[in-house]
Amino acid sequence: MTRLAGWGRFRPVETRLARMRDDGDVAAALAGGTALIARGNGRAYGDSAVSPGLTLDMRGMDRMLSFDADRGVLVAEAGVLLADVIAAFFPQGWFPAVTPGTKFVSLGGAIAADVHGKNHHVDGGFGAFVDWVEVMGADGRIARAEAGSELFDWTLGGMGLTGVILRAQIRLRPVETGWIVQDMRATQTLAATIDMMEATNDAPYSVAWLDCVTTGVMMGRGLAMLGRHAGLEDLPREKRRKPFATPQKPVLRLPVDLPAAALNGVTRRVFNAAYYWNGRRKPGPRLVDWDSYFYPLDAILDWNRGYGRAGFLQFQCALPQEAARPGMAALLEAIAASGEASVLSVLKRFGAERGRFSFPMAGYTLALDFPANDRSLKLMERLDAITLDHGGRFYLAKDARMPRAVMEAADGRVAAFRAMRAQSGAKGLFVSAQSERLGL
Repeated sequence: MTRLAGWGRFRPVETRLARMRDDGDVAAALAGGTALIARGNGRAYGDSAVSPGLTLDMRGMDRMLSFDADRGVLVAEAGVLLADVIAAFFPQGWFPAVTPGTKFVSLGGAIAADVHGKNHHVDGGFGAFVDWVEVMGADGRIARAEAGSELFDWTLGGMGLTGVILRAQIRLRPVETGWIVQDMRATQTLAATIDMMEATNDAPYSVAWLDCVTTGVMMGRGLAMLGRHAGLEDLPREKRRKPFATPQKPVLRLPVDLPAAALNGVTRRVFNAAYYWNGRRKPGPRLVDWDSYFYPLDAILDWNRGYGRAGFLQFQCALPQEAARPGMAALLEAIAASGEASVLSVLKRFGAERGRFSFPMAGYTLALDFPANDRSLKLMERLDAITLDHGGRFYLAKDARMPRAVMEAADGRVAAFRAMRAQSGAKGLFVSAQSERLGL
């Protein structure tokens, strides 16, 4: 048995871990009848990719099977990482059309969570660029689910609970350079931050960091980082000869767990103030390399060790457009009042809702990190209640502790999801610690 946890390292689960290398391995695992769940690279924050029974390590299925270099269409196995896709095809002018905040997520994980990026308000989630996905069901048969089919729509965002994702065909985005034109804009209030994001809703990429320490009239001040892929004409002459050449960075790693006390109220206040004023000193457009713009946290491998051995929890909710302003204000007020300020506080605009069980809804989403301790857990109960009061829902890829009753109150799609699982035979066989906790 192995003790296994998600990226947040909160409450590890005893599980039997088995490496999958082909369809036959997955079929044999299913034939054993043990409750199981597939796991990619372990970047889901909570317990959605670990099973109390058997956990299938899909990193052994990491082959890229075909690539249409004219259209940017890739067929690959579920264990391929977005980092692998970028390394192979970015130098040829192709980039993932949708990417979360880490390139170390697996293709299967990205589909299972229907991950979103800084461009959801324009392009939708990862699933919007998936043509088909092959899933091994409870009977051991492989089904190819085309976009728009019932199985496809449940699998996107279904957290691996519809079956084991084996392969998929995805479409990449053509790009001319390895650079992003980033437009940094500082705001002094939450209302100003949201006003800016509304006014720039046509920006291809949009994200804002919020200072969740400052209270009063400046509560919710932030740094909005708009972006678009730079064309050749955006580059200075010396960069045009090698437009995909970007600065090589040293590989940094946290070698040990930091003491839990390292992230206390004082250090979080200092960080928030320093980050805000540093960003405010660099307003306007400038060129940023793709890795720094999309994946700033990937710059330090094992950054999750910075929260200490007890790990950390991420809270991410989405609020509908009409409730976003008062809802976000209430969330920030609760955080400030608790004294448990988050270092990472990310606000994004969501576009239209898609899929049967995907997280995004038209409106805004806020993501926050907290050290795992009793004070943070109590604060998140308060944030749950505020989210429910404003008609919001929660991101299962980040969840590690939500009670079943909160999930049921937040998401009216739960009953249909349960019924689908019961009818397909998935219930009882595809089981994660999270699905047990939430009664999915």
